[in-house]
Amino acid sequence: MSIFEFAFMRRALLTGVLLAVIVPCIGLIVVLKRLSLMGDALSHTSLAGVTAGLLFNVNPIAGAMVASAAAALSIEAIRRKIPQYAEMATAIILSAGIGLAGVLSGFVKNAANFNSFLFGSIVSISDFEMYLVIGVSAAVLLVFALLYRELFYIALDERSARLSGVPVRTVNFIFTILTAVTVSVAARTVGALIVSSMMVIPVACAMQVARSFRQTLLFSVAHALVFTVAGLCLSYYLGLKPGGTIVLLGVTYLVLLMAGKGLAGRIAKRRGDRA
Repeated sequence: MSIFEFAFMRRALLTGVLLAVIVPCIGLIVVLKRLSLMGDALSHTSLAGVTAGLLFNVNPIAGAMVASAAAALSIEAIRRKIPQYAEMATAIILSAGIGLAGVLSGFVKNAANFNSFLFGSIVSISDFEMYLVIGVSAAVLLVFALLYRELFYIALDERSARLSGVPVRTVNFIFTILTAVTVSVAARTVGALIVSSMMVIPVACAMQVARSFRQTLLFSVAHALVFTVAGLCLSYYLGLKPGGTIVLLGVTYLVLLMAGKGLAGRIAKRRGDRA
């Protein structure tokens, strides 16, 4: 039976493809800024927003967006206060997010709704959630098209970008809000415990073969698309969890890619020694 025969799988594929395009875009900047754990911090903090939404009868996704945005802005504020220990900001917010989510989850009566945000539920998303992903994807792509050069400079060297006249604070603010919104939406579809992996693993794969920023960006998106589509197909036919399947495919490919690259390097070295 074809995967396209069911409306819920068509929605899942469309949503997965859109997220596979925008999440690596966000992830590349995050990785280059040495903030790879930022996805973890925001996704765990989004769970606090989810629980707050469930407790106060507010849309959980709206709660997740507010909590993630607050967490992202807090990370930027702490980074500015202690720039020499910038990575500590992520750890602080991650700890606060986990603690708050843990406390609030004890008051949630409907555990099924909360659990759907932990591991995702891409095959059961509603039309509203799909349209939300479409809107967020359009916003991320538009910002990257308009601020591509500025994001490139900031990702490589924020201080030099500031000296070159780039409005670093404004660009960072826009990027921070986009990151928070993207993580919140992705947490609903692929799971809060998995979204950070989708931000980092495709980028790590691309870095093994790419030779420039543009190539890394394009290869990251390409890898994410392959992992997502293959993971959804495998999960459909084998009865597996989609989010976990997507991530495990990415990790397996990354390990094989690194092993193959290391083996090729050793073979080339031996040939050079013999010559």
